[in-house]
Amino acid sequence: MAKIKVRKDRSAIGRPERQKRVLESLGLRKIGQVVEHDDTPAILGMVNKIKHLVSIVEA
Repeated sequence: MAKIKVRKDRSAIGRPERQKRVLESLGLRKIGQVVEHDDTPAILGMVNKIKHLVSIVEA
């Protein structure tokens, strides 16, 4: 299965609780942190909800 790398670019301060939970569930805590996940529909849906806070790089 393909992998994607997700990097947190912006802060979650002032964002809705739902977006904060998505960041937490992806394992993103600090700005600049990069995590690698499988390219599944569930993960892509989560990333799509917070696309304004993160950047995506295919691994």
